[in-house]
Amino acid sequence: MSAPNYPVLELRVALTTSDYERLTTFYCEGLGLEPAAIWNNGQGRALMLDMGNATLELFDEAQAATIDEIEAEQRISGQIRFALQVPDLKAAMERLLAHGATLVHPPVITPWGDSNVRLQDPDGMQITLFQKSEPEK
Repeated sequence: MSAPNYPVLELRVALTTSDYERLTTFYCEGLGLEPAAIWNNGQGRALMLDMGNATLELFDEAQAATIDEIEAEQRISGQIRFALQVPDLKAAMERLLAHGATLVHPPVITPWGDSNVRLQDPDGMQITLFQKSEPEK
């Protein structure tokens, strides 16, 4: 089987933080992820986390407001918001809350049947955790 002929092969999102230890602990321990790569070159520190399949969603203001209204009952997210599919919404939410997340809005069932919860990471990044209503085939 050959690799698909996509014009983009990988999406990476780079977050810059003033509290590296806090944010790496939040994402590694909070989501249960192991670093895929670590760079400590004497000039700074970085790590890469493999987050599985990546997509880029582009919303106009009206769609962003619609999603915010469903998940948080008000327009609240900034220009960037993470949406992370997890196998167990309750467990993932509890782990992230234990590692410094702020609950923006309790879990909701979306009009399309998924369970979504809106959180904020320790640096203020909006995060939607979602669990599909049915396992993907």
